[in-house]
Amino acid sequence: MNQYRVIIIDDDNHILQILTEYFEYENFQVHTASTGQEGLKLIRELNPDIIVLDIMLPEMDGWEVCKKLRPGNNTPIIFLSAKTKDSDRIMGLELGADDYVTKPFSPREVVARAKAVLRRLQREDEVDTEVLNYQDFVINKNERSVRIEKEEIELTPKEFDLLWTLASSPRIVFDRESLLKKVWGYDYFGDIRTVDTHIKSLRQKLGDIVSDYIKTVWGVGYKFEVEEKAE
Repeated sequence: MNQYRVIIIDDDNHILQILTEYFEYENFQVHTASTGQEGLKLIRELNPDIIVLDIMLPEMDGWEVCKKLRPGNNTPIIFLSAKTKDSDRIMGLELGADDYVTKPFSPREVVARAKAVLRRLQREDEVDTEVLNYQDFVINKNERSVRIEKEEIELTPKEFDLLWTLASSPRIVFDRESLLKKVWGYDYFGDIRTVDTHIKSLRQKLGDIVSDYIKTVWGVGYKFEVEEKAE
């Protein structure tokens, strides 16, 4: 069994200690940091498999750490926060986080969520390489890239996964629960509105022409409506 490496960034020593114990019990290699600057340096040095990141940090908060990592670094991130508003959760997901856990939390749940994210990524790595080539744009799953008229569009990992799920099954209508299971995994604990937030962000980034491929099926969910395919 491969040992995963996790970096936990939090300015609360008690949280660092208890999460370290729970992750080590599950055979993770654990590294910790208590400031945003220290955490960012550690991430770049160690290239972890997953990051557990507090939002309210000294020197540099979790939002800024995430912004500096994304989109060039696709390491999965789980935010920890005392912020419980939907707007904060949505902001975290839009920045590219894979999950968002509010305080107080169960350390066992945090570990379970981390394992769920890693299982999903492992399943994705086992899928064969594919490229979808449309008249207006190209999606390359192996490169995890989207190009519109040869210009690469920067997407978060979840935005890319959502686009690929829809585009690789054209004309198929997906309800929100199905998309949550396919993109976030069966073990995802989050809000179903996460799908709508990511669809909105996708449409904004893809622009008017390409975003028109993503159709809303009112009362159900979404589908990818294929137009003329490139020869």
